[in-house]
Amino acid sequence: MGNAVLRREDPDLLTGAARFVADMTPAGTLHLAFVRSTMAHARIDDIDTAEARHIAGVVDVLTAGDLAIAPQPLFIALPPELSRLPLTDKARYVGDPIAAVVAESPGAAADGAGLVVVDYEPLPAVTDPFAALAPGAALVFESHGSNQASELKVNADAQSLAGHDLVVSGRIVNHRMAAAPIEPSAALAVPGVGAGGEGVTLWCTTQRPHDTRDVVAAALEEPPDRVRVIAPAVGGGFGAKGSAYPEFVVAAWLARRLGRPVRWVETRTENLTNMTQGRDHVHDVELGLTSDGRFCWLRTKVTADVGAYPGIGALLPFFTMTMASGPYRIPVVDFESVSVITNKAPVFPLRGAGRPEATVSLERIVDLTAAELGMDPVELRRRNLLTSAEFPLTTPTGANMDSGDYARGLDLALETAGYEDLRAEQARRRARGDRKLLGIGVSVYVEVTAGGLYQEFGSVTVERDGTVTVRVGTSPQGQGHVTAFSQILGEILGVAAERVRIICGDTAEVPTGQGTVASRSLQIGGSAVWTAANEVLDKARLLAAGILEAGVADIVVAPDGLAVAGVPARTVSWAELSAAAGGLAAETDFDQGEATYPFGAHVSVVEIDADTGDTRLLRHIAVDDCGRILNPLLVQGQVHGGIATGVSQALYEQSVYDADGNPRNTNFADYAMPAASELPRFETAHTQTPTPLNPLGAKGIGESGTIGSTPAVQSAVLDALEPLGITHLDMPYTPERVWRAIAAAESATRRKASSDTGVMAS
Repeated sequence: MGNAVLRREDPDLLTGAARFVADMTPAGTLHLAFVRSTMAHARIDDIDTAEARHIAGVVDVLTAGDLAIAPQPLFIALPPELSRLPLTDKARYVGDPIAAVVAESPGAAADGAGLVVVDYEPLPAVTDPFAALAPGAALVFESHGSNQASELKVNADAQSLAGHDLVVSGRIVNHRMAAAPIEPSAALAVPGVGAGGEGVTLWCTTQRPHDTRDVVAAALEEPPDRVRVIAPAVGGGFGAKGSAYPEFVVAAWLARRLGRPVRWVETRTENLTNMTQGRDHVHDVELGLTSDGRFCWLRTKVTADVGAYPGIGALLPFFTMTMASGPYRIPVVDFESVSVITNKAPVFPLRGAGRPEATVSLERIVDLTAAELGMDPVELRRRNLLTSAEFPLTTPTGANMDSGDYARGLDLALETAGYEDLRAEQARRRARGDRKLLGIGVSVYVEVTAGGLYQEFGSVTVERDGTVTVRVGTSPQGQGHVTAFSQILGEILGVAAERVRIICGDTAEVPTGQGTVASRSLQIGGSAVWTAANEVLDKARLLAAGILEAGVADIVVAPDGLAVAGVPARTVSWAELSAAAGGLAAETDFDQGEATYPFGAHVSVVEIDADTGDTRLLRHIAVDDCGRILNPLLVQGQVHGGIATGVSQALYEQSVYDADGNPRNTNFADYAMPAASELPRFETAHTQTPTPLNPLGAKGIGESGTIGSTPAVQSAVLDALEPLGITHLDMPYTPERVWRAIAAAESATRRKASSDTGVMAS
């Protein structure tokens, strides 16, 4: 452990041997297509399916009344009237499934769906969360009586919000984004589970197979053991595949009813319309501080647009609240949030899940405060960062932070970037009036990983041939679980990676599992594997001591077995140990008991063409601390992907809706994402501050790059624009948006100069 081991997963992916859902077509497979609402808000008066039924190959067309399926569970404390049926009789967003067509071929299914005629009764759409809360607004769920899904308040008393010399305020927008995984959603449902022939087996694109099993079983009113869920190769998730989609339920229901396999594969337009989206928070923030820059209190009010069907999206402000004070010593936090239902695609966790929103707002208000004080933004951060001596600690919002050394990460990031030299270059450009504006941005962040999901199943079995089988409740979508868990086995048992088989993502093979979300896999799943492997080692050492006639304390790990220390010739193989034990295995439900808190500091350098608004990222320096690093190669990959997502949020991506709720960018020609050629070589470094909460000392890393990068890029862009008098601009910083801001600022400057000249002349 600790070495940069190449990924075991890659050869199958690179050679096409890995099987995705779309690669699977069992004999007799039927194909599923959905008729989706073309209106954001409307009652469905009638659905004419007659013409669709006449298409050759169409087997059936179903509407909401044809499906005997229970509503999808909400899982969080939301009113039951907000639950969702897989097909609806009232459209609540463009893309809402209204009818399903099942046919002998994908073409026939698509043709049939295109001929279903829907008679809509249009209703006013609510797309702005503030307007949705206003009296008289159209209700997305009439029976609920309001467009407010939930609220959260942690209020400080008036006396606590004192002791300050000034207050800096701002409104910060975290705009809506699509997950846009390279593989859209897909499902293949096949009748039967195991040899019994009852129930249904579902291959699907999921990050949480056991959770998906439970949702599908509840909808079908089947016991969980009659629904088997398998996640094969999954092409990216980013949080959006942590949900069991209604389409999965429909496919499973049809397979059971028709007695044939049923497959659904989402198109890219469906994906950008229908897959859950992320962010969409507006934060009104106030920071109270002393005149010398010491933070006294923070007040944040969050208005969260959760889309048409509130679920876990309504819970995300809780994580924003948890991380509200970030890495800073802020004694008092006053926090309120309201989650609002609108006629847009549902919101769900997206790489960071409430923590990027908190960090963007906090780092922006710190930059605004530095400008108000005339202080370097780095110096203001230094004055308020928590020190390593203060850990462990509990923040004002209840975050039980395990360990941290924030100043060390900031120092390393600034040193790597050459911060003073960058500021000197910026000063030279500004002095000569250069139209290539240089901006330097800094962010310091802390985030929470494995929040609320502290437990995971793991088992290790030594087979009769000496190979080792590992079962674990996490399920990968590209993170490198097979490589990481094999390394753990190699460290403890000395078994070569090619002799280790990792089984995950199959509810029939792994009895329980929380899945892969919240950057938890290594710290929780890996610790489960570590614990089970050590139990196997303890059992094996007792056996080996008897076989080798030595003391247990003298038994050590040797190549492919155990030996007596100092006597390598006396070795008993793992195959022999398994045979002697009549089966050598251990399993555990590892419970970490608390979350961990990774952290870091990022520096971004941007250049803006003041004549065109073109904004380019020249450099990005990331220093991230995820505790003990198991495999630097895997960490690097996670950081690179995270930075790309965070930079893209700042400069490119946005899911746009018009006032009527129509999505305006439903393909990759319109939904802007950077190519590799538009991003610089990321400069990364790491500090290692192990957590005491698990035996690996590991914290999560999958979302850190995203959380640290967005505010650094935002800071850099606004730093570049500051000499023009632009104090704030919402993301994303597209050329048009930046150019308009520059043009408006320069026009205002010219008007003022003209006015001043006129006054002087008179």
